[in-house]
Amino acid sequence: MELTLLGTGAPAGLPRLDCLCAACAVSLGVDARAATAVLVDGTLLLDLTPGAAFAAARAGHSLGGVRQVLLSHPHDGPAVEVPAGLPQPGRVPDGRELALLTGHRVRAVAMDAPGTGYAVTGPDGQRMLYLPPGGAPAGLEEGAVPSYDMVLADVVGRPDALAKLRAVGAMGPATDVIAVHLDHDVAPGAELARRLAAVGARAVPDGTTLTVGVYEDVPDVPRRTLVLGGARSGKSVEAERRLEAFPDVLYVATGGSRNGDTEWASRVSTHRERRPGSWRTAETCDLVPLLAEDGPPLLIDCLSLWLTDAMDSVGAWDDTEWGDGGERKLRERVRELTAAVRATRRTLVAVSNEVGSGIVPATASGRRYRDELGRLNAAIAGECEHVLLVVAGQALTLRG
Repeated sequence: MELTLLGTGAPAGLPRLDCLCAACAVSLGVDARAATAVLVDGTLLLDLTPGAAFAAARAGHSLGGVRQVLLSHPHDGPAVEVPAGLPQPGRVPDGRELALLTGHRVRAVAMDAPGTGYAVTGPDGQRMLYLPPGGAPAGLEEGAVPSYDMVLADVVGRPDALAKLRAVGAMGPATDVIAVHLDHDVAPGAELARRLAAVGARAVPDGTTLTVGVYEDVPDVPRRTLVLGGARSGKSVEAERRLEAFPDVLYVATGGSRNGDTEWASRVSTHRERRPGSWRTAETCDLVPLLAEDGPPLLIDCLSLWLTDAMDSVGAWDDTEWGDGGERKLRERVRELTAAVRATRRTLVAVSNEVGSGIVPATASGRRYRDELGRLNAAIAGECEHVLLVVAGQALTLRG
């Protein structure tokens, strides 16, 4: 089954007309995207958009052989003119299946937002799923959904759509995930590619033809990632974003509840509100057993608070206790944690503060903490396939 992406952008296109944002300003050339429309084997058109006939011609195809046009979402703005000879567009009711004379079967998939998804099975048995902008499948049951060879979805706007598909076995490691309906939420180019690769997806330019089921270099999701950054740099947001497309994430909060600290309670509440509802939370600094267990991905936020707890437990703030075995005990705890990160089979995203580039602490205990955090970050980074430094909300790749 062959797909030609006549467009890969949001319904308004990219760049948006009259938009002065930074993403639109650099969405030029191959990064410019028309509204998403997909031509399947030259016979089925998913979403009719302005200029579809010209887009097909530029890609070396014609719409003359199209026998069915299906819409996936409500179209705002002026009505789109149907090119001569093209069937009138329609939508398939949720759960219904449409059999085409060409041997294709199209099943309408219910969404949790206005729109319809389409699961297309080609004559050769290959399966493709196309989702509308802003939508994720609804009512999926494990084992009742086939595994798709390719998924076209609004990965940036609804990463949880991938989490839902992964949770029921509808996506596997070899599923080719193509990001469509791309808008100006993320700057195109390297930043978009990095963001998509973190969840195992990729983007292609308008006019690209893809063969469903043929092996592609699907981005490998890093198994261990360390996200570093200063205060309010956006490091926690970056870490959470990397796991939004995965189900059953365990969020490990190392800071505790700090009863009576209203500022801390407000921070914790903010973090909880932006996390997906399917994630679970564990408040603990006992990380080694969690890393040793099999289970869903771990998000540890953060290692700097784990270090504070570890230094408390060995009396690191007292010079006498520090010199009388405290330093040795802390080194052993760091070695245990580092070994656990090295041996873990779980997907791991860990967050830590980068404090070595600021003002030198005025106290000996402050300088001790800064030094030990630097050593801890270096040790954990050495065991991670992917290391990021977040500055002003921008993630810089240090490794991977």
